[in-house]
Amino acid sequence: MYQLAPSPRAVLAIAAIALFLGGCASPADRGAMTPKNISISKHFPHSLGVQTGGGAQTGAMDSSNISDADLKAAIEDAVSQSKLFKTIVQGSNGDYELSVRLTTLSKPLFGATFTVEMETAWSLTKTSDRSVALRKSVKSTGVATMGEAFAGVTRLRMAVEAATRNNIEQGLKAIAELNL
Repeated sequence: MYQLAPSPRAVLAIAAIALFLGGCASPADRGAMTPKNISISKHFPHSLGVQTGGGAQTGAMDSSNISDADLKAAIEDAVSQSKLFKTIVQGSNGDYELSVRLTTLSKPLFGATFTVEMETAWSLTKTSDRSVALRKSVKSTGVATMGEAFAGVTRLRMAVEAATRNNIEQGLKAIAELNL
């Protein structure tokens, strides 16, 4: 009785195809996570410091993640572009302190369309008296289809970036409803 064993060429070809289709994971891009053209009509004459937490670095064999530094930069860019606050300051020297903590980032493993669900905890505190102006959970989703990117790792990164853009936009719009 004969058994069919794959030839070394077939094994190499399968491995090359798997690497081509799978690729290496790349972290979410901070520019792609920044929402563009947020329509906010309120502009506070205060300075704002931003802190982020709960994120993770993306490893070579991991799926796309959001680092704390990239999330912070995306939020700061969105605040600056929308002019929601007069200035962004580093550290705790601002009039207000915004803390955004990534609590959940649910990512699919397989599929043609990737839907990522994200939840963050937003907290805005007035620095002078430590009073809390806003405490809110923000849930968002991001979707990327096979038509947008064929490679799964790219599609997943795009879905993570879309979920983050949506999340930042919702958080900033919630702050814009406040009377500070």
